Amino acid sequence: MAVGARDYIDKLLVQKYSNEKVDNHDENGMTSRVSADEMMTAMNTSAYHFRDMLALNRRLSIVCYGVVAKSARYNSIPAA
Repeated sequence: MAVGARDYIDKLLVQKYSNEKVDNHDENGMTSRVSADEMMTAMNTSAYHFRDMLALNRRLSIVCYGVVAKSARYNSIPAA
């Protein structure tokens, strides 16, 4: 598998940006703006909400199946 420019436009872009330098490793970029405890708390809360939603969805499905089963009317077909 080859790596690099495959067509004329890609080759021109490689030539244009080959000498560009990017320096974004400053002090503010390396420190987290959100504490790990806050992130874990948010993820935990989200997981609890999702788990509760799944449990409610399962219970609602069971209730709906029960309602449909109770309201169904089965008519017997006379034997010929």
